[in-house]
Amino acid sequence: MTTSKDDELVGLLRLNAREPVASLARKLGLSRTTVQDRLRRLEENGTIAGYSVRLGGETRAAGLAAMISLGAEPKKQLDVARAVSRIPQVETLYAVSGKFDYVAVVRAGTAEEIDRLIDQMTQLAGVTDVETSVILSTKLDRR
Repeated sequence: MTTSKDDELVGLLRLNAREPVASLARKLGLSRTTVQDRLRRLEENGTIAGYSVRLGGETRAAGLAAMISLGAEPKKQLDVARAVSRIPQVETLYAVSGKFDYVAVVRAGTAEEIDRLIDQMTQLAGVTDVETSVILSTKLDRR
């Protein structure tokens, strides 16, 4: 269970996960020790699963990203998810509702590589349908 201060802390970390504890404490009106204790507790209870690097636009623009929607046979859905998860170019895999069962966000250097990824996913046992949308630009990213 998180408190409103925990929510504020997480919000600040979403903006800058490298912000010093002293700065977070000032912004929250708490002591450094209290913020450190809250961070430890949020990490231990799984609210904060980790810290990551978000690449800047130029670095991310070095390749192409696409969303590949996948339909799967009902009894093969877990097998499809496992197989897709083993593909290194897959950044995220979402289980979704609607026409498709999964959406994989992939990143590759060229359109040809994206095409090969689509071919690879189409050949996976249990995949019934594939639809791809190439990501042209990011208008908002709050991660």
